[in-house]
Amino acid sequence: MTEHLLVLAEGHRGGTLSLENLPTTGNIAENSPANASVHVFSVKLSPSRARVAVQYPIIINSNPLTNAFQIVPESELVYKVVTTENPILDYEAMPHLFDLQIYVMDTAGATDLQTLTVKIEDVNEAPMFQGNMATQSKRTETGAGNIYQIEAIDPERQELKYSLTPASGLFIVSNSGTISTTRQFDYEKDHYFLNITVTDNLGLKTTRTVIVNIINTNDEAPYFTTCIAAVQKALYPITSSLIHWVLEETICSSNTSARSFPTARLYPLIPFLAVTGVIQVAKRIDREASTFRLHPRITLIIRVEDSPRGGQMNEKEITMIIKDINDNPPECNPYTLSFEIPETATLGTHLFALRDYCYDNDVEPPNNKFNFTGLSGLGSDTFTLDPAGSGIVVVNNIYIYIKILPVNEFDPVFDNSSYVFNVPEITPATSKIGRLSATDKDLPFAGITYSIVGGGGTFGYTNIFWIDPEKGDMKIIATLDYETTQRYVLEVQASDNEKTATVSVTVNVLEVNDEKPVCTPNSYSLAVPVDLAVGTNIEGFSILCHDPDSSPRSFRYFINSGNVNNHFTFSPSAGSNSSRLILASRFDYENGLDTTWAYSLRIYITDDNLLSGRDRATVRVETGTVTLSIKVIPNPTTLLPTTVSPGFTLLNRRENTFSASAWYVSFVICLGSMLLLGVLGYLTFLLAKYIRTHCPPKPKEMTKLNTVFDGEARDPVTGKMYEFNSKSGARRWKDTKVLTETKITDPVVQVISSATAEGGEEKDGTGTPSKKEAGADEKCGKVGSPPNHSTRFPTCFWARHPPDSPAMPCS
Repeated sequence: MTEHLLVLAEGHRGGTLSLENLPTTGNIAENSPANASVHVFSVKLSPSRARVAVQYPIIINSNPLTNAFQIVPESELVYKVVTTENPILDYEAMPHLFDLQIYVMDTAGATDLQTLTVKIEDVNEAPMFQGNMATQSKRTETGAGNIYQIEAIDPERQELKYSLTPASGLFIVSNSGTISTTRQFDYEKDHYFLNITVTDNLGLKTTRTVIVNIINTNDEAPYFTTCIAAVQKALYPITSSLIHWVLEETICSSNTSARSFPTARLYPLIPFLAVTGVIQVAKRIDREASTFRLHPRITLIIRVEDSPRGGQMNEKEITMIIKDINDNPPECNPYTLSFEIPETATLGTHLFALRDYCYDNDVEPPNNKFNFTGLSGLGSDTFTLDPAGSGIVVVNNIYIYIKILPVNEFDPVFDNSSYVFNVPEITPATSKIGRLSATDKDLPFAGITYSIVGGGGTFGYTNIFWIDPEKGDMKIIATLDYETTQRYVLEVQASDNEKTATVSVTVNVLEVNDEKPVCTPNSYSLAVPVDLAVGTNIEGFSILCHDPDSSPRSFRYFINSGNVNNHFTFSPSAGSNSSRLILASRFDYENGLDTTWAYSLRIYITDDNLLSGRDRATVRVETGTVTLSIKVIPNPTTLLPTTVSPGFTLLNRRENTFSASAWYVSFVICLGSMLLLGVLGYLTFLLAKYIRTHCPPKPKEMTKLNTVFDGEARDPVTGKMYEFNSKSGARRWKDTKVLTETKITDPVVQVISSATAEGGEEKDGTGTPSKKEAGADEKCGKVGSPPNHSTRFPTCFWARHPPDSPAMPCS
């Protein structure tokens, strides 16, 4: 990975800016403090006025990812890489090598990128205790034998030795860290502090303390030193001062050592009291309850036992008397009385006695006595008590009854003037996000109903919030999206069926990393020449990623599967929203190191690059994927035999396939093909011209019959004379009237003959001489030679002749 990153850095290096003393390797010891120097480098500028840009140079990436290093200026153009203690360098718990990519830019825009490799050096560390002794002293109880097993490790995995200080014959520690003793100890006299030291082979040591507690033996019975056998004090209904007074009179203790805490039990168990060495009231005692109304006594048997259970014990009996107090007010049943009297009732008329309807639940007098006071309220002057305090009501004036009806006169009022709810965007639908509450002062209270009257809408939903009309619980009924809407402002109404009130509710959508990185293209097919140079960007391929809720610097790229022999990588591997596919190592098929010609890579893109290693385990991380199909193109076709097993040979055929980078190959092929087609076409044209000139087709002969007749003969049928041409065989009647009588009316016929102008054989349709016309002499005859008259008009020859000379058939 470092090799191809350096190649890329050369491509970005400005012509006037460079990082001196880089690339190189720096060493740093583990556990180094903050600001410990790792490496010093400088920036070289040209003689121009350009300066190093603000905040540069910087570490733009590290492999593996870490925040353990930073760059600080030492002087002008001189910088050093130092430690940050975030985290502390630990040789045993982290990688031993870190590649830091250092990037610099000047004010003229020139840049340079180089790599510093930091090597962590191991340092011998002291042994460490584990378990409870790692952070505090260890307490243990003992009699005799093994009392504790020490657990300790050395970071460098060296052999450890254990020792005891101060040296004592009472305790020993073994090579494996076991502390033991062989004698019994006295609980009342002995206690020990043992300093345990563990040392590694190089003399580094760590010490912790073991506190040895001696176990007490139960050999004495407890007894009471102070206790009231029969408590005659009155237990009134619970008041704090009375409780303390009673408890002070009922303390029981044991004569055992203070280290042995006595426990007490109630026999029988009374649920109104609790005993833990001190008697306490566990719940309210009611003198009027059925349990105590007739028998106001509580008898307790207090038993004290020492620990452990089954040891020594003792018992005492305590009797308590419950005394009545005036803790119940008088009550009347029914609470309201209604009587009817005629309007003619006279002054002093007896109506009813209130004492018949009222009582006091207290048990003992005078707590259960009561009297009546004077009447009060609207219209109370109409009646009087006679005698006073007797509860006997008599008429004093006219009686008027008035019924008061309730009126809804108060508006509902919300508990808060406004509400703000903060809701993460990944909150599931139907989740409760908060509660609203409103009341009014009307009596009787008729209840409040809630409704959303405004706000809360979004694309696709008229309202994504819902409120319980009775309870006021607000819920979401659709998923939220911070990238779409960050805040909703709703108006919620409270109504008592007549009057209403509204309140503003703000719902803040909290951003959560719930969007996956999306890259283009997300799938692609590539071809790689087998001899492609290491560090080359394959076919110029790169992916461009975006994430609505993450910074472009938060992306991290790695190949999850399919990268056989790690031939491929992405650069940069993190810190950018764009990354290129790089050939990381060469292919080796000749030696059998590689056997795969088609690769299917699955690339993961995570948005956790800006998170520390600790945060990645707790913070939500989203992952995008890209799939690449890569075919390795071998050299021109060859057969490479590879022996698979005795008796079998595997033949690998290599084929050379066109690569998009070799554009000139297709150009040359197309141009050559066009030129070849042009030459072939021109040669074809010349050949056709030559054939047309030197080998013309034999034309069919058109013979025009000569109008000169050099012979004559007599027709055997008609007996008339006709003239004929001895060469062409053309004939005509010597007497034109005969032609008219015989109705030969076609004056002109073109004869196509295969005979030459000098004469020759006449052929039939198959090209052979006619059997009926053996020769020209027999066909039409010559002067002095009569024609063959075996058939009537055996042929169909016609002669062209002047219009005034009719044609006639040959015999």
